[in-house]
Amino acid sequence: MKKHAFKWQNLYLIVIFILLYAPIFYLIFYSFSSGDNMNGFKSFTWQNYQTLFADQRMIEIVLETLLIAILSSLCATIIGTFGALGIYSTKQRRTRNIILSLNNILMVSPDVIIGASFLIFFTFLGLGLGFGSVLLSHIAFSIPIVVLMVLPKLNEMRPALVDAARDLGASDWQVLSRVILPTLVRGFSPVSLWRLPIHSMILRSLSL
Repeated sequence: MKKHAFKWQNLYLIVIFILLYAPIFYLIFYSFSSGDNMNGFKSFTWQNYQTLFADQRMIEIVLETLLIAILSSLCATIIGTFGALGIYSTKQRRTRNIILSLNNILMVSPDVIIGASFLIFFTFLGLGLGFGSVLLSHIAFSIPIVVLMVLPKLNEMRPALVDAARDLGASDWQVLSRVILPTLVRGFSPVSLWRLPIHSMILRSLSL
């Protein structure tokens, strides 16, 4: 009978997840406290949530946040997938490495730098700051992650499938819609779309 050796990377992952989620559970726990601070739990109450749901402005903010998460994930998935297809089809290795390097720069750049850049960019174009600018910024944040998620799936795909489709007379659109995209879709789930903003937040927090 095989004994599984202890892996230090598993301990590292456990510590990282504890650091990420412990503050969230801490806030959830004390949200049911009747006290004014989090120094000690007093008595159980729903008052904080009653106050929250009675605040119309806060409800609007939550709904807009969910809408931005859904729209940015969908748009970033579409744009990033076609971007990954473009990188995958690039034959010159040097050009491909340059594009990937530019994509990775956006991954590791701090939020403050990217946010300030978008602020200057939107101000220069005369675009108002609001829902649209926030949506565009989140799409830009998530596209590099989609590219890195899709490229491995494309590399795993057998080129013989595409060659066979072309030999049977399939057009470029038919190859894309009936061969490539179905192969990519099998590697994704609806949860993957929701993970994009989370991945972006985690990766950028680690880069600060």
